[in-house]
Amino acid sequence: MNVPEENRYTASHEWVRLEDGTATVGVTDHAQNELTDVVYVELPGIGKAVSAGEQICVVESVKAASDIYAPVSGRVVEVNDELSAHPEWINSDPFGKGWIFKLQPSTPAEVEGLKTAAQYREQISHS
Repeated sequence: MNVPEENRYTASHEWVRLEDGTATVGVTDHAQNELTDVVYVELPGIGKAVSAGEQICVVESVKAASDIYAPVSGRVVEVNDELSAHPEWINSDPFGKGWIFKLQPSTPAEVEGLKTAAQYREQISHS
C-alpha cells in the first residue's frame, strides 16, 4: 500500500497535503483499493464551508457509494473537475491526478492533528 510520508491521514481514509496554506484532499490508496472501480465522483461546491469530520462529497464505485469527509475545517476553493470525465484516476493515481478537492483551512494547525503516515500504516495493518 502506498502511504506517502508528506501527507496526513484521517481514520476515514482521506489524505491531506498542505501546500502554501491550501489543503489538497483525496482518498488513500487503501480506500480506493477497498472501493474497487470508481465510476462517479460527486464533487463539493466551490465556496462551501465545512467542519472537520463533516460529509463533503460522495465517491461511487461498482461496489458502493462512499461518503468523503472533510479532514479539517475550512472552505472549498477548488475541485478536480477532471474527475467527471476520469473517475478512474482515483484508482490509478489517488495521490496525484485523483485528488478530489482543495480547502482553505480555517485552522491550518488542524492538519498537524491528523495521523502521520506511520500512524495510518498502523491503522490499515489492522483492517
